[in-house]
Amino acid sequence: MKKAFATLLLAFLLEGCAGYKLGPATPGYLRQVHAIAVPTFANSTLTPRIEVLLTGTVIKQLQQDGTFRIVNEDVADAILKGDIVGVNRSPARSVRGNVLSTTEFNLSVSVRYRLMGRDGKQLGSDGGASGSTSFFVGSDVATDERQALPLAAEELARHLVSQLSEGW
Repeated sequence: MKKAFATLLLAFLLEGCAGYKLGPATPGYLRQVHAIAVPTFANSTLTPRIEVLLTGTVIKQLQQDGTFRIVNEDVADAILKGDIVGVNRSPARSVRGNVLSTTEFNLSVSVRYRLMGRDGKQLGSDGGASGSTSFFVGSDVATDERQALPLAAEELARHLVSQLSEGW
């Protein structure tokens, strides 16, 4: 009697797990996508030479996530096309006694992207992701901003890959 009760109790407790499965939980419209190609993003901003930095960071994050394999366009199930739409710097902290001089800036980077299927049709809707960081000003603001870009790119890549692999 105790064994039957224990078995019934165990079956009742595990009933809620019936719909779960192991592996990546990609959105329904990406169920058949296992390999993605990521060509170099287009740059619609006035910031030069950031295309390769952002594209490479997104590829590294996709590899780290592991939901999709990175392959060439000719064998890919889908192609991730991105456009860098914003690189903005805004003052965060000013010098004490001089509000016109800034000691810290916030840097944000924004990308619009779309995932195209092998047949050329768009999978899902257009998406957007952004990343930000802050940096302190030294003797050269442009150099300091350039050194902060990889940190903002990493946050952007985490958001973009999360949206692709988890659907939100």
